[in-house]
Amino acid sequence: MAIKITEECINCGACEPECPNNAIYEGGVEWAIADGTTIKGSYTLMDGTAIDAQQRNPPISVDIYYIVPNKCTECQGFHEEPQCAAVCPVDCCVPDEMYKETVEELLAKKDRLHV
Repeated sequence: MAIKITEECINCGACEPECPNNAIYEGGVEWAIADGTTIKGSYTLMDGTAIDAQQRNPPISVDIYYIVPNKCTECQGFHEEPQCAAVCPVDCCVPDEMYKETVEELLAKKDRLHV
């Protein structure tokens, strides 16, 4: 399952550079699948929607840092634990119950993001 950042976030930014998928954005910043990945052209999101990888999408949060679930792999294939949670000083990077994925699914997502 993806990781999410809770309202306890203090906007320190420690998590953002740790993400190997560039899935973490500052509040209010638009995101794209292509940011920090090798994806070009059409990309199918977890809900089945196809978007252009370069398309700028509305921020998920405007007040605090946020994680794009379609890019989060819980650091599977990169690290033994999610790096955002490892560096967060207030423990606000937690599993997102809305996005339940197996390790195999997370690794497949990683492979799609980093062809």
